[in-house]
Amino acid sequence: QVQLVESGGGLVQAGGSLRLSCAASGFTFNDYAMGWFRQAPGKEHEFVAAIGCDGGSTYYAGSMKSRFTISRDNTKKTLYLQINSLEPEDTAVYYCAAKGRPSGRVDDREKYDDWGQGTQVTVSS
Repeated sequence: QVQLVESGGGLVQAGGSLRLSCAASGFTFNDYAMGWFRQAPGKEHEFVAAIGCDGGSTYYAGSMKSRFTISRDNTKKTLYLQINSLEPEDTAVYYCAAKGRPSGRVDDREKYDDWGQGTQVTVSS
């Protein structure tokens, strides 16, 4: 059974940093590209970043490239998202997702097979 469990969210002040983690189990982690999405209150899911199976390729939403870093540790079956210089606009639930199919855009949430339950990030001004 596929499980993706996010952690590391919380309440932080603007300008702070967070590192989100996503622990994976129930599938061959290094066969899957992985992604992070977020959903702010009242808004649609928004692509944040994605990473290839071996970590060699990374992709970011254009507005997030400077402050967000996606990485993975295949030995630990864990995905990470480092967020620096947090802004109130970053307040959202952050989800990790697994993409087993090689085709399809990495920023298209419909191309992902499995999702975690999300972790809340709240940034105060």
